[in-house]
Amino acid sequence: MNKYEKQHILSVRKLAETFRKQLVQRITRNLLDIQLLRLIQVRPMWGYMIKKQVEAHFDVTLRHGALYPLLNSMEENGFLTSERQPQGGRTRKVYTITAKGRQYIQVYSSILGEQIHNHDVEMQISN
Repeated sequence: MNKYEKQHILSVRKLAETFRKQLVQRITRNLLDIQLLRLIQVRPMWGYMIKKQVEAHFDVTLRHGALYPLLNSMEENGFLTSERQPQGGRTRKVYTITAKGRQYIQVYSSILGEQIHNHDVEMQISN
């Protein structure tokens, strides 16, 4: 493999990494509720921990003013429950996913799989 081919391969890989980062950020911003449910499904978390996990895993800055209203809304809609737990002299509101929240993730995953495999596009084009 010559120098040009090596540079081309590196360029393609770098571009793929850039696309991946952009797409993860876009998905996270547009489907933040689902990403939060996926994180909380792994283990119960409090707000600050959720914020740090989103920033670390999805490279998206999450403001408290966006996070807490969304968590409250998700709790009101039955996707999450919360419990106040004392921790080191302070009280943390720890969020846990509900059965409804798990079902929501399953339906999302199913729809995403269909979208990726173009079943709906193929059906629309063939009709």
